[in-house]
Amino acid sequence: MVMTDSRLLSIQNLSVDFKTHDSTVHAVKDVSFDIQKGDTVALVGESGSGKSVTALSIMKLLPYPRASHPGNAHIFYRDDKGAEHDLMQLSDKNMRAIRGKQIGMIFQEPMTSLNPLHSIEKQIGEVIRLHQLKSPKEVKARVIELLTLVGLENLTDRLDAYPFELSGGQRQRVMIAMALANDPELLIADEPTTALDVTVQAQILSLLQDLKEKLGMSLLLITHDLSIVEKMADTVCVMQHGELVEKKDCKTLFKAPEHPYTKMLLSAQPKGEAIAANDSNAPIIQADNLKIWFPKQKNFFGKPTAWVKAVDDISLTCRKGQTLGVVGESGSGKSTLGYGLLGLQQIYDGSVRFHDETISNIGRKAFRPLRDKLQIVFQDPFSSLSPRLPIENIIGEGLEVHFKDISKSEREDRIVQSMRDVALDPDTRQRYPHEFSGGQRQRVSIARAMVLAPEFVVLDEPTSALDLSVQAQIVDLLRGLQEKYSLSYMFISHDLRVVKAMAHDLIVMKDGKIVEQGAATAIFDSPQESYTKRLLNAALNLKAV
Repeated sequence: MVMTDSRLLSIQNLSVDFKTHDSTVHAVKDVSFDIQKGDTVALVGESGSGKSVTALSIMKLLPYPRASHPGNAHIFYRDDKGAEHDLMQLSDKNMRAIRGKQIGMIFQEPMTSLNPLHSIEKQIGEVIRLHQLKSPKEVKARVIELLTLVGLENLTDRLDAYPFELSGGQRQRVMIAMALANDPELLIADEPTTALDVTVQAQILSLLQDLKEKLGMSLLLITHDLSIVEKMADTVCVMQHGELVEKKDCKTLFKAPEHPYTKMLLSAQPKGEAIAANDSNAPIIQADNLKIWFPKQKNFFGKPTAWVKAVDDISLTCRKGQTLGVVGESGSGKSTLGYGLLGLQQIYDGSVRFHDETISNIGRKAFRPLRDKLQIVFQDPFSSLSPRLPIENIIGEGLEVHFKDISKSEREDRIVQSMRDVALDPDTRQRYPHEFSGGQRQRVSIARAMVLAPEFVVLDEPTSALDLSVQAQIVDLLRGLQEKYSLSYMFISHDLRVVKAMAHDLIVMKDGKIVEQGAATAIFDSPQESYTKRLLNAALNLKAV
C-alpha cells in the first residue's frame, strides 16, 4: 500500500485472538481506522471492548504466540523519513527500532509500568540510550530537559528518586517523559488519567494537548471517559465486544450518535440528584473536633516530635437517610476520616458518637457489637474480596459473626435477598470473585455490607475503578437502597460528578482540614473557597488548572 495522503497510520482488518487452555477468545474483530498526521483519535468503550489490545497490536506487545492475528490484518505506518512499513510484517529487531522512537506509549498504570528498583534518571535515560548514541552527560541533560517539558522542574535535582517516592501525577508525568524521549511521531496514551485526582487529570490532559501542538505529534487516546474525548479528540472510534461499532469526527458523534451503544455511553454519566431526605432527622453519626495524627519523627526516647495531621480538628454530622459527601485530592485525609468514624483507625483526640453513644477509642471488643450497624464498602472490589471463597461465603461471613443464632435456611434467605437487592442473580452465589466483572464484584461488596442491615455505611471511592456506565448503575443502586432502607452514607470520592448525584451535605478536605462545608447543592452552585472552585472546575469542566 502507498499512503499518498496525510495518514500517519492505517489499521486495516485487524483481528486478535487469544488461545486459552480450552477455547479461543476473539478480543478484536476486523477493526479498521486511520490516524492522520497531527490529529487526535480517541478509541473509546468499556473495559473488555478491545481498546488496549488494539493499541498493543500497533506496538506488537501482545503475548505471542498465545495471541494471533487471523485474517488479512495490516498496520501501515509512515515513519519520519517518509518510508512506509507494514508493522505486522516487521521482525522483532525492526520493531524495536520503531518502539519508543517512532511510536511512544503511555501505559495505564504508572506504578506497575515503572521499574521500582531504578531511579527516574535511569529509566528515562535508558529509552534515550537505546535509540540515540549520546554520552552520559548528554543523556542526563536530555532527562532534565524532558522533566522540565512535562512540568517536573522540581525533580531535576532529584534524579535519583524512585517511583514510590513520587505522587500519582508525578509518576504519570515521568511515563510521559519516557514516551517523548525520542520525539515520536505517534503517541499512544492508554487511559492516562484513570487513577488520578480531577485536578491532576486536568493538568495531564492540558499537558498532552500542549505537547501535541508543540511537537506536532499525532495522538491515539484510549479511554472510557467521554468527557475527556469531547475535549481532546478530532476523531472518535467506538468499540464494543472487540468490534468497531461507530467512527465519526468528534463534533458529529457527540451531536448525532447513531449506534445504540454510543448513545448508551453518552448517557451513562452518573446524573440525577440525591433522594429526598428530611433535614430534621436525628443524627446517626457525629464527630467533634476529631484529630487523627500519626507520628512522623521521634526523639531518642521514642517520644514523637513531629506529626502527620491526616485529620485535623474536624466536626461533622450525618443524619438518618442522608448522604454526607467527602471530597478532596489524594492525601487530603478523606479515607482516614471514614476509618476513624468506624473505629478502624486510632483517634488522637476528639470524639465520635453513634446515636447518643460515644464510640471513639472504646477498643475492639467493645466496638464489635456495633459492627453490624456500621459498615464499609472499599475502593477496589477485587482486592477486598477473598479469592478463595465463593461469594455466598463472602456475603454471609458477617452473619456468622453477628447473627450466630439464626438458622442455616434463614442465613441463606438473607444472602439471597441481599443479592437481589444489588441486582445479582442468587444462582451465581457459588461462583468466585474472579468469575465476575468489576461492576459485579462491587455489587458483591455492597451486598456484603447490606446483608447485616446497617444504619451507616462508609463508601470509600466505590466507583473509581469502574466504567462510566457501571458507575451510573452503582449510583442508582445505592440511591435505591438508601430509599428502601433509610440508610445513611458517607460517600468518599475525588470524582465530584458522582458525589453530585448522591450527596445531601458536602465536606471539602485539603491537607486534613475542612476547606468548605455545607449543603451539597449550595456548594456545587456557588462554591465560596478557591480550592473548591478549582476542584469543581477540574471535575465538571475538565479545564486546565
